[in-house]
Amino acid sequence: MLGPVPDPAPVPAALGPVPDPAPAPVPPEILAALARTRPLPAVSAVLRGALHARRMLLLKSLLVRVDRARGVLPAAVRRRFEDDWTLLERAERTDAAAVRAVLDYPTTGAWLAAALAAPDGPDFADGLAGLGALAVAAALRAGCRFRTTRTLPAGTLPLPGIGLLRCARGPVRLSGRAGALRITDGSGRTLLLPGPAPAGPGTRWSADGALAWSALHPLPGGTAVLDDVDPHRVPAGGIGPAALPAAERPYADPAAWAARWRDAHALLAATHPARAAETLALVRAVVPLAPSAGGAPPVSATVRTAPGAVLAQLPADRRELAELLVHETHHTKLAVLDELVPLWRPGGSLHRVGWRRDPRPVPGVLQGAYAHLALLDLWGRARTGPARSWRRRAAERFEVCREQVAEALSVLAESDELTPCGREFVRHMGSHHAHLGTAAHPPG
Repeated sequence: MLGPVPDPAPVPAALGPVPDPAPAPVPPEILAALARTRPLPAVSAVLRGALHARRMLLLKSLLVRVDRARGVLPAAVRRRFEDDWTLLERAERTDAAAVRAVLDYPTTGAWLAAALAAPDGPDFADGLAGLGALAVAAALRAGCRFRTTRTLPAGTLPLPGIGLLRCARGPVRLSGRAGALRITDGSGRTLLLPGPAPAGPGTRWSADGALAWSALHPLPGGTAVLDDVDPHRVPAGGIGPAALPAAERPYADPAAWAARWRDAHALLAATHPARAAETLALVRAVVPLAPSAGGAPPVSATVRTAPGAVLAQLPADRRELAELLVHETHHTKLAVLDELVPLWRPGGSLHRVGWRRDPRPVPGVLQGAYAHLALLDLWGRARTGPARSWRRRAAERFEVCREQVAEALSVLAESDELTPCGREFVRHMGSHHAHLGTAAHPPG
């Protein structure tokens, strides 16, 4: 349970504003399955549980920091935070699973990280407004009845995992009931969004076009969405050396993404059903990136603070998207695992890997080797799978990638920057890599 906003009281120093969680034990069989990239429901359940625990810890950390800053935060900011927390609590009592879905949504993690990193003063006070968006989204999903007034300095209110409200700057009244939302701006213009939790693709406008609601586009076959509106979906500095920004609506091309997503999952399901199920379980959002200039290779990424979101440019075909989803899902898995059990220590060594031009630190080598090990597993199956168009490509990439991963595993095996758990993890990776060289159809 979330618990109430505390009265001013001494706070144990061990909590801190951005604490590192104590490592939680991971059963040996789960660690081994993770290292071997095995797509098991039990593994996905452990990762989802770990992600939620981390979100709750960060949310409580925000609460502690607000309590400590009570004497310097403006009274209006404190009251708003307390009201938002109360609404979040009420939503949780109504439907805890619905609230958990909002708390665990990728951009919630990005907002929490930014709010906790903000310096004291106006930046921290501004960051606290994100709790209001979180609370409204949670109340909508839970079907709570509520009324609240928001001041939107930027003219937007993002609701994580649901959509984005745009209106003129100033106060806006929101009232929710059974998942439906009524929005009224300061001039009395109204927009009614029927429930539950107004989802479904597209943008709706008020009669005179002064209010706009942009709902996220659901992707077929699961619970993932195409998120092309949330302001926290891409870091401020962009993605990759070219600092790629997010693709803005209407240039995100939701119809093309939905078709490619459906075809890629059909291909994955035909080649390795368990891995297709794993991507559906762990990928919560796809974030379209703006196109690169000059025909550069496609870019994809996973942001450590927002695991479960795949940031990518639209791949050329279903094979590329299937491979990209497996690749980025394993970055998510490793990011969540490292919050449970640290796999490396700080260090400064750099190493060459076959899939990058620039030398990589040990964490980067491990991330890349892990994602490519999962691709090796996938390509090993695709070589003899049902998709003829994929067989030759998979065979070629398997042979090249197998040597690259072998070299990276040698680097990791000799590194003194891995923790004991990290060394055990790499040992299991090495065993699976060796097995992939001899088995036509790897187990799992």
